[in-house]
This record gives sequence, C-alpha cells and structure tokens, in this order.
Amino acid sequence: MMSLVTVGSVAFDAIETPFGKTDKIIGGAGTYIALSSSYFVKEQNIVAVVGEDFPQEMIDKLSNRGVNLEGLQIKKGEKSFFWSGKYNIDMNSRDTLITELNVLEHFDPIIPESYQNCDYLMLGNLSPDVQLKVIKRLKNRPKLVAMDTMNFWMDIAMEDLTKTLKEIDILIINDEEARQLSGEYSLVKAAKKIREMGPKYLIIKKGEHGALLFHGSNAFFAPALPLEDVFDPTGAGDTFAGGFMGYLASTDDISFENMKRGIIAGSAMASFCVEKFGTERLENLTKSEIEDRIHEFVQLTNFDMVQSV
Repeated sequence: MMSLVTVGSVAFDAIETPFGKTDKIIGGAGTYIALSSSYFVKEQNIVAVVGEDFPQEMIDKLSNRGVNLEGLQIKKGEKSFFWSGKYNIDMNSRDTLITELNVLEHFDPIIPESYQNCDYLMLGNLSPDVQLKVIKRLKNRPKLVAMDTMNFWMDIAMEDLTKTLKEIDILIINDEEARQLSGEYSLVKAAKKIREMGPKYLIIKKGEHGALLFHGSNAFFAPALPLEDVFDPTGAGDTFAGGFMGYLASTDDISFENMKRGIIAGSAMASFCVEKFGTERLENLTKSEIEDRIHEFVQLTNFDMVQSV
C-alpha cells in the first residue's frame, strides 16, 4: 500500500465573499490537502503544528478520515495560525485582512519514524526553508516529491526557494506565481524556465480556467467544471493538490499519462471544495459523488471529430 505524507498548515480562517461571511473556521493548506487525498489513498500522514486552541472535534474528523496525526504537534499555551481574507466580486482576487503566524512562526517539522519510508510527499505552501528541512529529514527519498509555494516566498525568500526547487519533482503554482517566478508572461516560456530550476514537472493552476501540466515537450490542459454556485474558493488549490497526489499514490503510477488522470481527479475535488465555505463540503463526500464528478470532467473534454479537410 502506497503512503503519502502531507506537510502544511492546519489553521483557522475567517472568510468573506460576495455570498456571505464566516467567523473563525478550520482551514490551512495541510487540512485541505489531507482531507482531499484521504478519498484516494488509505495511508495518509500529516506533519503540521497547531496551538492549544485548536478544536479536538476537527482533529477527530481528520482521524476519522484515516489521516495519521502522529506528526501533528500541539503546542501548549500557544495559538494556531490564523488568516482572514475578503474576496472581490470576481472571486479570483482577494485582500488579506489579518495574518497571525502564531505557532507557525517557529515551526520545526518533526518526521515520525513511521513516516520515514513514505512513497509520496506533498509539501504544502510553507517557508521554503521548512519544506527543505522535511526533504532532508527523510532517510529515503520518496518516489515523488511535489511542492506548492506562493509569491510571498518569491518576494522574501528567493534564495531558499531556489535551493528547494532543486530537490523536488513537481511544482504546483498558479499562473500569476509562474509569471513572477520565471519573469515570462507566456506560460509556455514560463514552464520551460521554471523546469530548468529543478522540477521535472510543472502544474500551473488557473482557477476557474482549469489547469496545465508540463513535462519535457509534453503539455496537457484540463478545464474547470462550470459550476452554478461558487461560494468560497479558499483551499481549492490545496484541495486540487491533495486529489492529484492522492490519486497518484493510490495508483502508484507516475507516468505523464497517469498524471493527466491525476489532474482530473484533483480538479474534481477542487470543484467540491468551492461549493461551501471552508472544509464543509470535503468532510463527508461519498465515493459515488466523486466518481460522478470525475465522469462530468471526462464528458466535458471527450468528443469525436470527423476530419473535413
């Protein structure tokens, strides 16, 4: 049985969109990745840190989804990471209102012995220094190491980010981040430049416009599913990454062809995430719901064409 280790924040969010607002709810990249991947891979392990204020109820929900929490540090007398943001009317852009690092400020990732022989590693959006520590602390290199990052780290920790990029197999970022990292506007040129930095594969997320996968001279595009209602895009990118890596781990196939299928699986999971606030929609999905949603994606891109020239 293939195992997946997820490293990322387990945190609190407060979100406002044109469709409503929440008080403090559960969020964090690690939470979304772990929940999403748990529908595909049975051996899912998380490395994260929370404060004493983090609710036992959510820890139990992760555990009930089969997520191994041996690598979750709970810091007594400290507070969990908190982020608050407000989305604009287009739901693609947002303003950060509050960021409180709290326990995340000095997060030192501890890798339990039981995680040491993991087959797949997903590094959620954290300091590139922390991401590199995780890679170095694994005694054996996993079959596949994937990583997410963001423009914040490109602004303040580019040297560390450059070092970490040399150690990974797949980078997962959005189109704005790809352009900043590469200095190229064309995503094809950007992909080439970024892969020269280290990662053999690059996934560029384009939100409601789908996702691109690049490897060598190969490229693949998957559209996003048109949805009637999008309530909250928070965590959609992490949910995508979780579905993608969970699918790869469940099939134990890292060929380009199977990564295409992984992109569809990840896109399907992300389409559920945006339908409700926070992790609510991801907590109780059924196998048939996921299968039906993946089939919708297949139908969206599958067609016969009669040659007329």
